[in-house]
Amino acid sequence: MSISGKKISRISGKEFIGGIISLAITVLFLLLAFHNVDVGKAFSLLISRVSVEYLLLFILLFLVTNFVRALRWKFILKNVKEDVSLINLFGAMMIGYGVNAIIPRLGEFYRAFFLGKWEGVSRTSMFGTVIVERLVDVMTLFLSVIISVVIYSGNIYQEVPWLKSTLLWGSGIIGAAILILVLFALSGEKSYSVVVRFVEKFSRKGASQLNEIFEALVTGISSLNGASNIFLVVILSVVIMLLYGLNSLVGFYMLDMETLNAVNYKIAWILMTISAFGIIIPTPGGIGSYHAIVIFVLTMLFNFGEDISASYAILTHFISYAGFIILAFLSIWIVNRKQVSEGKNKYNFWSVLRTKDE
Repeated sequence: MSISGKKISRISGKEFIGGIISLAITVLFLLLAFHNVDVGKAFSLLISRVSVEYLLLFILLFLVTNFVRALRWKFILKNVKEDVSLINLFGAMMIGYGVNAIIPRLGEFYRAFFLGKWEGVSRTSMFGTVIVERLVDVMTLFLSVIISVVIYSGNIYQEVPWLKSTLLWGSGIIGAAILILVLFALSGEKSYSVVVRFVEKFSRKGASQLNEIFEALVTGISSLNGASNIFLVVILSVVIMLLYGLNSLVGFYMLDMETLNAVNYKIAWILMTISAFGIIIPTPGGIGSYHAIVIFVLTMLFNFGEDISASYAILTHFISYAGFIILAFLSIWIVNRKQVSEGKNKYNFWSVLRTKDE
């Protein structure tokens, strides 16, 4: 799948197989999540216990958190283009998440393409900043999980056996990625030209695509130049995680779960950080993987019943999932109206792939 978008408009055999594997993983996690759950009772509890006030607060926090994410992306983009429209940023981000809800990871390309066209900046530059933003997300998540390990009253590694190995492997990968990015930042094209020339001996096409990816990375890294930019990105990343934790807490009150067991921000934080791995797993929008991890954490760590835990997982995931898809289409409509009013081109999911960078 190339950054230029030429391959996204055609489904290759490899991508088809990838889609089948993603679907199989989704089904596997759904079976794992709900094998001990009375699904009918879970939906019945959801309907009977849901609080409209907290539901609206959950949706509001969902919107605010994603607005802050768009604001953080603006600071990451500052050295690429300083006056990027927040409406365009928020819209492109929602499009990306909406596409990811259907086809995992494809949304990262789409949001780079849409923002690139709307702002008149190369999609390669946009994709580079998306990569940097995602790396910041992963680093923030791992630090947040470490906080969960510290504040949990018991031995969380014993309760969640896969967590320690995930942190160790993830930390190693993140460390290697940071070293590579620092190398790119210091030496630019020199750091990857040797690799590209080596690959070119076997495949010119592969070398061209690899060069495009490396260029995107260098552009993304250079976008973070400046102490003030880095400081603001760090601060906003902390705010984002705090908002996610708050939204997790509101989710408990949304289903009146505080009457069943102890509920506080610490519990919400631990649930939020561990369940985030369910979104990282390549299932469409975290379907199945998110549900399985949420139900596991609520039942095994905090002694909630399986049916009410399933209700929490179903409702919180549905709000985010439906929200991203609705906001994706709404964003295209709103931003395209703005584009037309300004005498610019409008784009949809197909035309944004076919047109070249301006």
